Amino acid sequence: MLMKKGRAVSTTVAAVVVIVIVAAAGGAYYYYAQVSTTPQKTIGVVFDIGGRGDLSFNDMAALGADNAARTVLGCPNDPSPCEHFLQSATSADYLPNLRQLASLNPPPVLIVAVGFLMGDAVNQTAKDFPNQKFAIVDDVVPGRPNLLGLTFNTNEGGAAAGVLAAFVSDCYSKAGQGGNKVGLVLGIEIPVLWTFEIGYKWGVSWAENYSQSTLGHTILGNAPVKNVVLYKYTGTFTDSPKGKAEALNEFAAGAVVSYNVAGATGNGIFDAAQTLGAQKGQTMGPPFGIGVDSDQDYVQPGYILASQMKRVDTAVLTATKLAVNGSFSSVVQSTGADLSFNMASGGVAISTVNDVNTFIQIAVSHGKTYNVTEITNKIQSMRNAVTAKCGAVYDYVNTVVSQIKSGQVHVPLVLTQDAITLWRSRYG
Repeated sequence: MLMKKGRAVSTTVAAVVVIVIVAAAGGAYYYYAQVSTTPQKTIGVVFDIGGRGDLSFNDMAALGADNAARTVLGCPNDPSPCEHFLQSATSADYLPNLRQLASLNPPPVLIVAVGFLMGDAVNQTAKDFPNQKFAIVDDVVPGRPNLLGLTFNTNEGGAAAGVLAAFVSDCYSKAGQGGNKVGLVLGIEIPVLWTFEIGYKWGVSWAENYSQSTLGHTILGNAPVKNVVLYKYTGTFTDSPKGKAEALNEFAAGAVVSYNVAGATGNGIFDAAQTLGAQKGQTMGPPFGIGVDSDQDYVQPGYILASQMKRVDTAVLTATKLAVNGSFSSVVQSTGADLSFNMASGGVAISTVNDVNTFIQIAVSHGKTYNVTEITNKIQSMRNAVTAKCGAVYDYVNTVVSQIKSGQVHVPLVLTQDAITLWRSRYG
């Protein structure tokens, strides 16, 4: 069903009928004032199967649409009149959802397909509606002048997550609270998730090399990466209990930290960490999770070391601005339909304590209530405790981030079968 923040498309028609009735009763002046009003510009978003409430990339896309509605489309107070949202229950919904949005009159200035899995559907819809502008998150579909890919160097974010996981796991393992392992829970095995996987493993390798060459000691038992990283593709982005079960397996096998690359499935990592901590009477880890896509630090404050943020909201807002200012087609052509966001551009980042307030609003929009001050204090207390026990682990993360931004190091970007085979031969 098509939603405008809970309202059906037919709301627009109903509004027209009400206006005509009121005009008949209220006089000609009111009638002419209404019909002369210019329709608001709108944005359409088709969410992937995980949908709203995943506290991840679908919610980030919605946040981007909200920001576009307020700042670009003419709905500064309430974004909902400028938005058309469609939820996909299964992959069979992708094509009809996209067609439904493209058939609206007036059409949205931009339709965003949230996720790599919609590539074929958005390609077909862009072909059938050549005058409609489309964008797709996490994919590039060349050859359509009206279709722009919004991609992210998530390999870079994964690397930073790997560095943090490596140093923290080493620290707590030396204290007898782990077995020199780090975990990784992934969703469906698709190329975009390979970028996270290999980036994470590369980050663990960087941490081992940096510790030995710069800090003067080995970490993680000086074991090769393939003997350190425990990872599992769960085959789903929507099964939190499955993610929790996998995280519990990783923690039982010696992982101190597990990284969420599975959307709502990976949120089970945080439940697993909190469950194990509570069993020991703890209010914070170990074990720990690392969040993904949005700043998820607030989901289980005290048990999430940081989050690797993929700023889908920034990408959606940027694409909307291009659609409105008339430069969309030229950007499609100049970029080869691939508008990429990386650490240097701010499109990928590791969360700080100051980020949490913005992202709590995502959960608030789903009717949840939070004490922001209390949550922020818990996050800061956890970071202070980790730093007191393990040293400057967050500074080490900042070091690799600086090196990535400056081009001093290059994290492998793995998107082909040959590439993933090669890097798994090195890292497991």
